[in-house]
Amino acid sequence: MSNVSYYTAEGLKKLKEELDYLKAVMRPKASQDIAEARDKGDLSENAEYDAAKEAQGLLEMKISKLEELYANARLIDESQLDLSKVLVLSSVKIKNQANGMEMKYTLVAESEADLKTGKISVTSPIGKGLLGKSVGEVAEITVPNGKLKFEILEITRE
Repeated sequence: MSNVSYYTAEGLKKLKEELDYLKAVMRPKASQDIAEARDKGDLSENAEYDAAKEAQGLLEMKISKLEELYANARLIDESQLDLSKVLVLSSVKIKNQANGMEMKYTLVAESEADLKTGKISVTSPIGKGLLGKSVGEVAEITVPNGKLKFEILEITRE
């Protein structure tokens, strides 16, 4: 079963760049590290060789995972987004009903989430709780330290 992930153009570009870097730069470096360690003699007692082989295996796993992510990635057409309810790529202004604090978040794919820039994952508890809600609705969200209630004040595009 494939796991389709939705990306912005920026997020998809970053994913492709990372994949290209790992294949073009890191893969040849891993092979070179193995060759250099192999040249140092007896492989049965060569910890450097074992470490280089293990690093190569981890790199290949990461490349494989990114290739699968990229193969299942779908670009979101931001012009087609429905602004009547919270969806992926919606920017949402919410108000915490307990303390009156207002926050603004953009819901993005898990791989693009970055709390410092206000981007939260649609798979996070708050992201899941906001999905499908409309302006004026109250989202009751269960988080590790209890339940929070957020009123949806505004939905816009990023």
